[in-house]
Amino acid sequence: MFTLAARDSLADLPDLRTGRLSIGALLPEDADALRRLTDDPAITGAVDFLPDPFTLQDARDLIGSARRGRDRFLGAWAQEDHSLVGVIGTHLRGEGVVEIGYWIGGAARGRGYATEAVTGVLGLLARRFPHRTVVAECRPGNIASWGLLTKLGFHDTGDDGHRPGRKVLTLTPIRRATASTP
Repeated sequence: MFTLAARDSLADLPDLRTGRLSIGALLPEDADALRRLTDDPAITGAVDFLPDPFTLQDARDLIGSARRGRDRFLGAWAQEDHSLVGVIGTHLRGEGVVEIGYWIGGAARGRGYATEAVTGVLGLLARRFPHRTVVAECRPGNIASWGLLTKLGFHDTGDDGHRPGRKVLTLTPIRRATASTP
């Protein structure tokens, strides 16, 4: 069975700032903002583990899933108005893989927030887990998300994902001489 060493946990990922975003772990007090952002058929229909409707209790449960240390959902908050614009999920898969996924709220789509948030989180993961492979699962028909992932250096493995209709994309382990654990 897979067990976590203290260093192999997502529970203590540090917060980060990008040009326009503050990104950090979703906390219990963020549940209502998470519910408002996520209770959107465009999101719940695309992310297979999200129920529709997405309730306040669903938001609390999603945030609470971080207690195990294998999953961590990060909120991407716009610095200009402190609104939650997106969520980036990070998930440890076995000993050599970390998976990312994300969703962006309707009003924030098409403004580059996904690129900014995912790029920031990839840098964070590279410092924390320099020898892990980062993967994402995406529907080939999700042109925006597929395009974002390939723009960031992900490659289609040709393998089917664990979720229906998705393919696995992989980003080779980022090995940096200066990588350090935050």
